[in-house]
Amino acid sequence: MKNYTITVNGVAYDVTVEEKAAGSAPAARAAAPAVAPKAAPVSAPAPAAAAGGAGSIKVEAGAAGKVFKIEAKVGQAMKAGETVIILEAMKMEIPVVAPKDGTVASIDVTEGQSVDAGQVMATLN
Repeated sequence: MKNYTITVNGVAYDVTVEEKAAGSAPAARAAAPAVAPKAAPVSAPAPAAAAGGAGSIKVEAGAAGKVFKIEAKVGQAMKAGETVIILEAMKMEIPVVAPKDGTVASIDVTEGQSVDAGQVMATLN
């Protein structure tokens, strides 16, 4: 028997395939679907982004990955080097830090959202 995970339209299915003797077709048995976590749509703004507005200091993702945890809140004062967001990439947690001192103006991502390298994740004033 061989086990496979197949994703169709965002839904993950665990499939077990039995190997039969030569000349007979293999039988496939699908388990209950395991819903794969979906990334937030890029066009949907984060709730905090609407409340705070955009700031002039951009906090960008250093690598492509998934937002693991949002450490800061809109209105929070940050010092240069403090962690704003934790990004998960290649099974590692990577802190995304404030490049300068400022106040968080917006958080432009949500936890679980996939991001590209260089994407603006938050802004500071």
